[in-house]
Amino acid sequence: MSARVDRNLGAARFGTGRRCIFNCATPCSAGCTPRAHLGVGATSVYALGSDQRFSYCLYVPEAHDREDATYPLVVAVHGTERRPHTYRDAFAEFAEQHRCVVLAPLFPCGIHERGELHNYKFLAFHEIRYDEVLLAMVDEVAEMYRIETERFLLHGFSGGGQFANRFLFVHPERLRAVSIGAPGWPTLPDLGREWWVGVRDLERHFGRALDLEALRRVPVLIAVGAEDTDNWDVLLPEGSRYWMAGANDCGATRVERMRTLRDALRAHGVEVEHVEVPGVGHAGTPLFPAVQAFFARVLAR
Repeated sequence: MSARVDRNLGAARFGTGRRCIFNCATPCSAGCTPRAHLGVGATSVYALGSDQRFSYCLYVPEAHDREDATYPLVVAVHGTERRPHTYRDAFAEFAEQHRCVVLAPLFPCGIHERGELHNYKFLAFHEIRYDEVLLAMVDEVAEMYRIETERFLLHGFSGGGQFANRFLFVHPERLRAVSIGAPGWPTLPDLGREWWVGVRDLERHFGRALDLEALRRVPVLIAVGAEDTDNWDVLLPEGSRYWMAGANDCGATRVERMRTLRDALRAHGVEVEHVEVPGVGHAGTPLFPAVQAFFARVLAR
């Protein structure tokens, strides 16, 4: 199913007494129908109201306006290349089939530091808490659509996989399931090592310690291409910006590192599915079938 943008867009929140986004009167003489949201199908990209440095796009099932049901939310986080539309569009058919709303955030490069690529991957950068930015997006979307906000499904690949990996440890209570796709620099649930390699001092960084009971309630998928073995961007040179003791201890390649993360989670009693997709290197698109099959099983529970 190809993604589409609904042209029947209307007023902002609740629409009453507002003008539509095309500056029409309400009711609109051009035929625009006042609505409480951004439309169904594939939306445009919208700035986050509480911090307009960040933005997001959505996919909303066509049936949303014909039903009263509350929809599960899927959050799909881009990698270093910052192509949120790719992730949103990849989940469009899944959203229609499973009655989910898809949120794809955009965390731009270069905030605070020109050319800086990795800001969102570690959740905190300068004064920005990227985990809280995402939760603000969830809250904003919930003002416009009927979505489940208490817990949602989270997927990220590569840099987005790092975000998903760390979000799991900081906010396990907000996740219905998480898919961690081939992060190069994973964080392990290691209570003996400091952040970001481990989680011993998680509370010092994020104001909350690791909640193992909540963590054990989150089904986890770890997905990686079986040929994802290039390590030029995986092994951190000592003395580089993000290097710290233990940074390279979990393996020389993403394949090895995902096995280490799998074993570390299972050692804490976490339910983990682990997929190595044959013939695939460091590519996100070939992982989508496994991710969506995993999410479908979670939604069917």
